[in-house]
Amino acid sequence: MNAPVQPVTSKDNPALVRLRKLAADPGAYRKLGRVWVEGDHLLRAARQRGWRLDLVVATEAAMQDPALAALVAAAERALVVPAALFKGISGLESPAQIGAELLLPEMPALDVTAASVVLDRLQDAGNVGAILRSAAAFGVRQVLALKGTAGLWSPKVLRAGQGAHFGLRLIEGLAVADLQSLQTPLVATSSHTEHQVHRVALPRPCAWVMGHEGQGVSAELMSRCALTVGIPQPGGEESLNVAAAAAICLYESHRQQA
Repeated sequence: MNAPVQPVTSKDNPALVRLRKLAADPGAYRKLGRVWVEGDHLLRAARQRGWRLDLVVATEAAMQDPALAALVAAAERALVVPAALFKGISGLESPAQIGAELLLPEMPALDVTAASVVLDRLQDAGNVGAILRSAAAFGVRQVLALKGTAGLWSPKVLRAGQGAHFGLRLIEGLAVADLQSLQTPLVATSSHTEHQVHRVALPRPCAWVMGHEGQGVSAELMSRCALTVGIPQPGGEESLNVAAAAAICLYESHRQQA
């Protein structure tokens, strides 16, 4: 594909105005039905999963790099801008020189039998993205985000996910009651349990519940869990970061199935 390439020098270009909003507002993707992904790694990850690059924006310097120019050529449409204009869009201290606007996918239907991760009001975008990355790494393809969780398609979550988004079933805005149809048992971590994650037979498959960074899993959701497990912490820390805990739990599920 040879994308139509348009040089742009005005910050008032309508596409750039829209992209600045997508990059700056974590919830803008819901209103605009589009997402902003920055950096060649994310663009390649999207393409490898069959996503279409609807609009690519690249700096003039990026066009001199054959690998980045190839991503521009793969787009439906491309804008080439001065570095200063790209910096005005970028959410990074060191802009990546290339980014893309993608259509926000339709939210899939809940797969009631799939191994899943449930995110209960997680606030930190870095934690959310890291958990998506771990889910993808350990073969858990469905992530269910309850209301109050950081936007799954926000720029910071996308960056932290490192391309995991493009291979996952992502469903957000759920209430606890929406989980009633799940046929997979809910499993949560707790410091008040006799079961240690590496010593108990985990349900196969299951839905791991990861709670709010400060408040943990809500009482309503915890009451629906079929099992709670603890993660040994011989170093004596009070608790683990939720993304670290998720990685351990997902690994243990994978290990028991191997």
